[in-house]
Amino acid sequence: MPSIDIAEILRKTISDNRISRGEKKLLQQLAREIDLEQHQLSLLKSQIFGIARQQLLSPDAKQVNEWVEDVLKAIEPRESKSVIQSEALFSPEEACALKIISLIDRARKQIDVCVFTITDNRISDALCRAHKRRVNVRVISDNDKSRDRGSDVDRLESMGIQVRTDNEPSHMHHKYALFDSNWLLTGSYNWTRSASTENEENIVVTNDPNLVSEFRDHFSNLWNRYA
Repeated sequence: MPSIDIAEILRKTISDNRISRGEKKLLQQLAREIDLEQHQLSLLKSQIFGIARQQLLSPDAKQVNEWVEDVLKAIEPRESKSVIQSEALFSPEEACALKIISLIDRARKQIDVCVFTITDNRISDALCRAHKRRVNVRVISDNDKSRDRGSDVDRLESMGIQVRTDNEPSHMHHKYALFDSNWLLTGSYNWTRSASTENEENIVVTNDPNLVSEFRDHFSNLWNRYA
């Protein structure tokens, strides 16, 4: 819909020198659908002020000013209120393990884990704590590594945590986790003691919604595939 159509709508809304909630929502929807470029937005603003000037000689001039403010707020692109936060941590040090445990302990609704191997009891204990406080915990791991000595995968499953393995000749080699569908943790770091104390590893933690969404979709695909 061209911007002139919005101008026609504006002329109708100013008939009572106010913009209703329904009219404001309509303008917001049209502005999003059209995705106005800067020069188009400038042209539309000129039309808004032109419409307003025609009414400014009336006794309701104050209401016209309020109408202008409300309309401009409706058509301006909205900036995201959420701030993207990201950080990187490295081992061999305790920072990676402690961050994983912290994210698990802070989770309130959902934890989705997709990790090649899990042998660090500190992390497994945190997953069990989350399960006990009724967080929905799901774990995907590699079938070969789950049978290794020291693996905590069977223990997690025995606690009632949902566990699925790949059961394929190739390895399920991912190392990532999602927390409450808001935070993503990924990197080279396996959830093992040696990753914490010996190996050169890394993790990245972010709440970038695009990355969280892509990994969430990937986890869902694997979860269904390994059913």
